[in-house]
Amino acid sequence: TLAAALALSSGMSWALIQSPVSFSHQRTVAFGAKRRRATVLMSVVPQKKDEVSSVPFFASLEPKSPAHANAKTHENSGRSSEEIANELSLGVTLDGGPVIDFASVKDSTSRAETALAESRKKYEATLDGVNDPPPSCSADGRLMGINDDVVAEVGYEIGLFVDEYVDKASGEDANALVQKCARYIRSKAGMGTFPQSSKEGNGANEFTKDETSRFDQLLARAYDESGVVTSAFAKTFYLGTQVLPEPAMKAIWAVYVWCRRTDEIVDAPRPEAQDPNAEMLTDLSEWEIRLERLFDRGDVVDVLDLPLLDCKAQCPQLPIAPFSDMIRGMLMDIPGLGQERYDTWDELHLYCYRVAGTVGLMCMPVWGCAPGYTDEMAKEPALSLGVAFQITNILRDVGEDAKDRGRVYLPQNDMDKFGVTEQQLFDQIVDENYINLMKFEIARARMYYARALRGVPMLSPFARLPVQLALDAYGKILDKIEENGYDSLTKRAYVGKWEKLAGIPSSWYRTLEISKMMPLPEDWGRPSLDEYEKQWDDVLQKK
Repeated sequence: TLAAALALSSGMSWALIQSPVSFSHQRTVAFGAKRRRATVLMSVVPQKKDEVSSVPFFASLEPKSPAHANAKTHENSGRSSEEIANELSLGVTLDGGPVIDFASVKDSTSRAETALAESRKKYEATLDGVNDPPPSCSADGRLMGINDDVVAEVGYEIGLFVDEYVDKASGEDANALVQKCARYIRSKAGMGTFPQSSKEGNGANEFTKDETSRFDQLLARAYDESGVVTSAFAKTFYLGTQVLPEPAMKAIWAVYVWCRRTDEIVDAPRPEAQDPNAEMLTDLSEWEIRLERLFDRGDVVDVLDLPLLDCKAQCPQLPIAPFSDMIRGMLMDIPGLGQERYDTWDELHLYCYRVAGTVGLMCMPVWGCAPGYTDEMAKEPALSLGVAFQITNILRDVGEDAKDRGRVYLPQNDMDKFGVTEQQLFDQIVDENYINLMKFEIARARMYYARALRGVPMLSPFARLPVQLALDAYGKILDKIEENGYDSLTKRAYVGKWEKLAGIPSSWYRTLEISKMMPLPEDWGRPSLDEYEKQWDDVLQKK
């Protein structure tokens, strides 16, 4: 499932209208869907028929820093307690509240970072030169991040449309066309948008009218294909994008597809790989190199890179940090390198930021803020929404994660406080202790939703309805958990399509100024932020 969480803030907000956007195992890609586990091959690394190794290559890696030399490995994790503590200490608390900004936080000496760096070094050695682009297709002819699951969901092979625009008479091939189109997009970008890009040709004037028309058609088709992928995996989210202005709508599709592909690179089964984790890290290393080259030089590899390149050209302030941070979130879900248990809420908070909060930060430049507000002001409620969405995903999927994946995302400290054991989750036993734990976690989630709600007026007017819809529709999942008797072990909390659609008028009304003076009847008893925070504390005090 991809996940992601567009959270509130100028751009964070929208991505989460779907249940979908957190990107990681539990990640529902508030750009999200249920994770599929069919056998697929998607690596650019040649497949090996040898017997699959049971020991990943990074098992022998030692942290490079002396500080980690005697580090105790975190229980059920490839991360040591010291690594985790180092990263948590680098977070920045926003507004003196419970929201922490973990942007660009990473322990470069950690086992995961060491493994990724080693894999990256090996991959770069396979390139003929510094400027050589990675291959555009994997061994099976598909674009990176496109596999059997994606094709099955969409209904056809992705990216083949590029051949329709190739000028075969001139000897042009698909790759040459994509590179020309990228050069055309770069020529229209502002000075300094791609700082390491060398000056090429005569700008847009180097192309004929017929060529630019063909490039525009190709780019439009690439955006459309991105929309198809978004629609296939995140139907509710896609429906919400339809109320956006076309440029914003397409930009969000471009961001979604990048996140989707990242998620597939990490989660796709690799049954024929000698060392699946090593192969996956190689692919992830290439993907990160591609990301850096796109942002620094405007380089692309395949046709689905064009929409993100165009998005960057039109929004020069689009930062690379949240994209890189999401890759770190993917690492946290890799057995042997990542973290399969979270002792404290702060540890889980970091995960929530990386797989959900990042999406909002990606979208901020697309959304923009209302007059009188800035991205910095909107960041805290935006990240709050990402956290709220991810907590909701976790609470909804406790049973599935434990039974189907052997994963427990609930903070171990919280479980201990309420007398809930891991075995209880695996055995799917709902008792008073579990119910009290769910009440506590739901109170925490609602506190973050309340903090996020403050950010709706900070958004550009066109972005407010999608965000409010996300808040209202996703928040109802918590209501469903309560209606199910707090049983998220054997029952799945689900908000139906028609229930979501029926809530649109109410969500629209809540975006209006008059709603503050004349709230809807169902909002009369809605607690304030202070009351939510007090309720959260009270639940723990009672325990």
